[in-house]
Parts: sequence; structure tokens; C-alpha cells
Amino acid sequence: MKNIVVVGTGWSGSIIARKIAEELDMKVNLVERRPHIAGNMYDEYDEHGFLIQKYGPHHFYTNNYSIYSYVEQYAEFFPHFCKSKNYIDGRYVSMPFNFYTLQELIGREKASEVIPKLREEYKGQERVPVVDLLDSKYAEVREYGKLLFDKAFRPYIAKMWEVPVDKIDRYVLGRRAMVMGYDERMSDHDYQGLPKEGFTKLFENLINHENITLTLNVDALDHIKFSDNHVLYDGEKVDCLVFTGPIDELFKYKYGKLPYRSLIIKNEYYEQDSVLPVEGASYPQADGYVRSTEYRKMMYNTEGLKGSVVSTEYPLAYDKDAEVGNEPYYPVVTEESTKLYQQYVELSKQYNNIFLCGRLAEFRYIDMHTCIEHALEYFEDVKNALTK
Repeated sequence: MKNIVVVGTGWSGSIIARKIAEELDMKVNLVERRPHIAGNMYDEYDEHGFLIQKYGPHHFYTNNYSIYSYVEQYAEFFPHFCKSKNYIDGRYVSMPFNFYTLQELIGREKASEVIPKLREEYKGQERVPVVDLLDSKYAEVREYGKLLFDKAFRPYIAKMWEVPVDKIDRYVLGRRAMVMGYDERMSDHDYQGLPKEGFTKLFENLINHENITLTLNVDALDHIKFSDNHVLYDGEKVDCLVFTGPIDELFKYKYGKLPYRSLIIKNEYYEQDSVLPVEGASYPQADGYVRSTEYRKMMYNTEGLKGSVVSTEYPLAYDKDAEVGNEPYYPVVTEESTKLYQQYVELSKQYNNIFLCGRLAEFRYIDMHTCIEHALEYFEDVKNALTK
């Protein structure tokens, strides 16, 4: 019998563990450091009956029907289109940035001059990265792009990443886009929704297989050793190690620490049933915090619930040994950190049976649907290694 260890119960670890157990009919040891499954997708009901996503809000969306149908095997979804606002200069404006935002920030008369130029220059593009507006051929568009950049983009990045704008990877910057129209949905993907009973229930179903042995409250790094190009777990050779945590921690920071960002999340109960204008709001100009989420507006069923809960996120540097900020959320992708990451990747290649998958292990700022797709694709490599 092969010795297979999967570390982490987020999307990547759970999906690969299930595929190995189900398709290959092999036993899998699924190890989780925290006292619960689902990684940063974990949600739970609070004392007021609200379903709270403990590590911040997540929304499922994809253009790939096969990804949607895959997750739908493990939970019933209901349609949900994320709506958000940006709090700028003392008022809420449309988010994502769109033609409404333009009118709200510079007035309808001036916006009427800019909108035709946006439509002409970016014809055929539904969403354009805000940073691209800075390079527009039209002075009016560049001016508006600079306004967005200075009032929303730059202060947000300063708090969220604590890295100069010019150091952040272009892909990360490109995640903030302006809609070339009036669409107020945060995403325009074809399939969008949330699981009716929450993500934790979905993950319970995902890893519920007779070939999967789940162990909680165990840091796998305390049990993993390397010897003569072999991976050992509790002193025994491992045929396959799927690792979804920070890669630098796996190799005990041999080349130095990779930078990740963490969050402190504070939940506050309100007696009124509605607090925010929509479910989410970004606060680029606020002191310390970046986003608030009202989970009542994300629930399938709120019948009988009184009041509402708002969760607010305060970003900080990740430190595994700190009292706060000890959960990694986002890799800080810069030219320097990418070079450091590649050193760890090269080191991992000394071991044919190590598979690195997920946002932390791959050191990539990727969305949920991309993470799911990667895990399904990555399983094929794992399968080939285990069946050759």
C-alpha cells in the first residue's frame, strides 16, 4: 500500500485527496493544522444565527461549466451576484468602477465627455484594468485614471500590501478593473453563486470518503523530514506528498522567508437588519482597515434572524509565530519574491514525489475557480506518479 500524505484541507488538498481516494482507490492521509477543515473557506454560524466566513468573504464564480458542475456535486448552490461599494471622500460610490462611478466622482457633465472616449478606445473590452487608464491616448481618460489611482488604488495598496505600487506584480494590479458600462456586479462570470448550507458543509461532503483519513490539529511540518532525496513522514518514506501550505515553511526557510499578508477580522453585531448599502464595502482611505462585509446579505435563508453582523478586515504582515496575523492569506508577489520562490521550486525538484498546489504553495494570487481548476489539472500529475 502506498504512503500518500496530503497537507491542507482547502480546495487544493481536499480535491486532490478526493480524486486519489475515489478514482485511484488509494488510501490518503489528509492532515490539517487547524481544528477545522476547509482552510480559509471555513464558515460557521455565530450566536445570532448568521453564517460567518471566518477568514473573509468568498464568492464562487466561473465561466467554466465543468468547474461549476464539479463543485455542485458536493453542495446545492443558489444564484448570488456579489455587490460592493467603495467609500471615497465621505460617500459610497459604485464598485467595481464603472460609468456610475465616473459620474459620481467627476459629475455627469464632465463624465459625458469622458465616457465616449472610453467606449472608443476600449471598444470590445468589457473590463479594463485601472492601471491601463493611466496610459490612455486621451488626456481626459488619463486624468480620470489618475483620480481613481490616487483616491482608491494607491491608498488601498499601501494598506493591503505595504509595498510600493511599482513593486507589485502587474497581474495583482490588473485585478482592479473598470467596467466599460453600468454593470455593478463585482464579477461578470457566467456561473455565480454560494452554497446554501455554506462552504464548510461542502467540504465535509467533498472529503467524506472511506479511503480518506482526516487528522486535525496536527502541523504536518513537525512530521515531515527529508533524507537522501526522499520525503519521510513520521520516519516512513512517502510515495506522494501533496503540500498546499507556504513552500518556504516546508523547507524550513532555507533561502529566507517568502512574504505573505494576513488579516485581523473583527465582527460586530448590529440590532438593525441592514447596515451597509450592499453586502460589501471597500475603504481605501480609512485608517487601518480595507473592507467590510455584511453576511446577512450573503445568506440563502435569513428567516427569523434579527439584526445583522458586519466583519471588517485589517491587513498586516503574516508571522506564523505571532499572536495575531498568524494565518497566511495572500502571497506578496514582486520580482524579488518571485525569484526567491523559484529557488524553493528548484529545491523541491530534488524530490520526485512532492507536489505543490494552491495559492500558498504556488505563491500565486489566484481566485477560487482558478484554484479548483488547478487542483483538478494537478491531480493528473499526481495520478501519473502514483500509477507509473
